[in-house]
Amino acid sequence: MKIAIIGYGKMGKTIENIALKNGDNIILRITDENTHELTLENLQKADVAIEFTRPEVAFGNIKTCLEAGVPIVSGTTGWLSKLTEIQAITKQNNGAFFYASNFSVGVNIFFALNKKLAAMMNEQPNYIASIHEIHHTQKLDAPSGTAITLGEDIIENIHQLKAWTSQKKQPDELHITSARINKTPGTHIVTYTSDIDEIEIIHTAKSREGFAQGALMAARWLIGKQGCFGMSDMLGM
Repeated sequence: MKIAIIGYGKMGKTIENIALKNGDNIILRITDENTHELTLENLQKADVAIEFTRPEVAFGNIKTCLEAGVPIVSGTTGWLSKLTEIQAITKQNNGAFFYASNFSVGVNIFFALNKKLAAMMNEQPNYIASIHEIHHTQKLDAPSGTAITLGEDIIENIHQLKAWTSQKKQPDELHITSARINKTPGTHIVTYTSDIDEIEIIHTAKSREGFAQGALMAARWLIGKQGCFGMSDMLGM
């Protein structure tokens, strides 16, 4: 694959290292210092773009790739209020867009377990659900996109819950708490607490490589497709 990497931080560099080992070519690296190089002409030299940046610039980066006719994989979280607009732009340009709050295969298995457990706990009103997530200090958004995905899946399956909150919770709200600790790739804990016991499911990332490998897998899968996709499409889950 000829890959354009948009966002050349720790994740972008990890993606590059794995891609080069796989025999792929990195034809464009976009950092904060060379955003002027994110042009239609440069992008069109790539088979696919992979975008891990910041919430305030993600929408513009994705839009530019779609207008260039380049399939784009994005793992940036915190911008999803504009997702509907990106879906429309994808359709207008007959493009291909792949989004995941987390590209780890293990996390996506965790998502499936979370949905199954939530459906079971819907019949157990004596348990109170909560989520706690831990990430490195450089992660800007809180709660994490992964925690929000977990929370939305719980709310969809537990009918007494109407929304999630990171503030003081109401009885019909799911509480999501966050911590930022230096050099922590990411931990997500889903807990159900009652007066007599507690149930937890936990996913802990050991490094960024799992996320990077998943993003590259998604990039290869996306080439030649049209539409908007996610990990459940690629994994058939």
